[in-house]
Amino acid sequence: MTTLRTLAIALGLIVSGMHMATANELKLIVGGSLTALFSELGPQFEKASGHKLSIHFDSTPNIISRINSGTPFDAVLVPSDVFKDVTAKSHFAQASIIDVARVGFGVIARAGAPKPDISTPDAFKAALLKVSSVASTPSSAAGAYIAKVYERLGIADAMRAKTQALPAPSAIAPTVAKGDAELGIFLMNVFNAPGVELVGPFPADLQQDLVFTSGVAADARQSDAAKAFIDYLKTPAAIAAIRVAGMTPG
Repeated sequence: MTTLRTLAIALGLIVSGMHMATANELKLIVGGSLTALFSELGPQFEKASGHKLSIHFDSTPNIISRINSGTPFDAVLVPSDVFKDVTAKSHFAQASIIDVARVGFGVIARAGAPKPDISTPDAFKAALLKVSSVASTPSSAAGAYIAKVYERLGIADAMRAKTQALPAPSAIAPTVAKGDAELGIFLMNVFNAPGVELVGPFPADLQQDLVFTSGVAADARQSDAAKAFIDYLKTPAAIAAIRVAGMTPG
């Protein structure tokens, strides 16, 4: 019996070791506004693939710096602006780069609060000038586009003075829900949160989708797992998660 127990334990260790050998830790860099998406998508991929995700969420400028500084990673799902940086783009296997999802910009207010008219550029401008505070994340690709909209409307200086610069997009909705800012302005996929209501999308003349793009690192340590992740982003399950997160696939 002792011999049988010993053999059983040894066999268990061998099987466990084989399982560990096939389950890799995949290092991902992901845009900060995709936190909610990955609360759904991450566990789905881990269950389907057996791989473990180690995810670093960040803003576009920080992502570019992270990549260019040589910090190891296997794959990314980030704003396409990352790939506009020539040095950052050189760190990827070029054939692996694909657009995965896109989302437009919008405005939220505290639930139950009056909603301003933002249906036209002039109405949007008037609404922004009227409020005392706006929550956003300027240090991001989305924040850079919002700044351009302010410049186009001729209110850049006024909006810098009244913008609460939050470190992560996920903090925008809670800040508005608590009444610490009158409006929140960012990508609409980060607004699916309690205590806030969508005022509306940007006026058509000012609207632009932010595209999120994936790619595998040219020197990925887990290249097979990274490719499996990119492939998973094209599956019906991933596409459904992208839609539920308030984004358009592709």
